[in-house]
Amino acid sequence: MSYVPQDKEMRVEEKLYQNRYLVDAGRPHIKVLPHETPSKALLSMTHLCPAGCYELNERGQVEITADGCMECGTCRIVTAKTGDIEWNYPRGGFGVLYKFG
Repeated sequence: MSYVPQDKEMRVEEKLYQNRYLVDAGRPHIKVLPHETPSKALLSMTHLCPAGCYELNERGQVEITADGCMECGTCRIVTAKTGDIEWNYPRGGFGVLYKFG
């Protein structure tokens, strides 16, 4: 692990910008299932998703914008017992493309 001087710190958003994401228009690989009131697990995704894909809408429901998803699996683990989301791998050629180096 290398040391990064304080004046050279990088924000998470700047690191995420290094990744590329090929959007599969109209075919998101994650869907939030319909709900009136979000479960605690689903609501927690608005804070836990490292890519910031989950947000509350004006009706107090959780929505996802899968563009930019890092496919880390956090949402699968957090909502496993509640079944609040439908999660699939992106189709071949779509999804996150990590930039190495």
